[in-house]
Amino acid sequence: FPVWVNRCGVLAGAGQFGKPDQGIFSFWINSYLRKRALKYIGFGGSGAQVRDALHPRDIARLLEQQYRAGSDGGQPRTINLSGGRTNAMSLADLTAWCARRFGFEHPVEASDAVRRFDLPWVVLDSRRAQQSWDWRPATPIETVLEEIAEHALAHPEWLDVSGQI
Repeated sequence: FPVWVNRCGVLAGAGQFGKPDQGIFSFWINSYLRKRALKYIGFGGSGAQVRDALHPRDIARLLEQQYRAGSDGGQPRTINLSGGRTNAMSLADLTAWCARRFGFEHPVEASDAVRRFDLPWVVLDSRRAQQSWDWRPATPIETVLEEIAEHALAHPEWLDVSGQI
């Protein structure tokens, strides 16, 4: 029975629940569009925190390869999958993207609060997946964000469905 451990960066795409602790891209875009309160927390309240976005479609391609390889593949059993540097964006950059996309400014509160496990930069290194499986993310961040925005426009109830009442 083959077991693969694929550690992933931030999954992002249409239909991702908009929760700040898991689906930050979806949460931010949906909240911005609905003019709900947004806050840059920590790091001087600047929105400098960076995360990478990884589309589930890109993971599916690798899962299919792993399934076909079975236990005879010889590849490492634990790898990182991420959107990488090219699919990384700060909250401040995401806010600017939302302003351009939706055509209006929405204020974001700055907070100097310090949270114990906040990290300024989380972008996984997926070179091992590239070397072992010839895998790399194929969905650019602009496509991911646009897909989320289209979903947000089509589903005004999404934050409530996600539990963000």
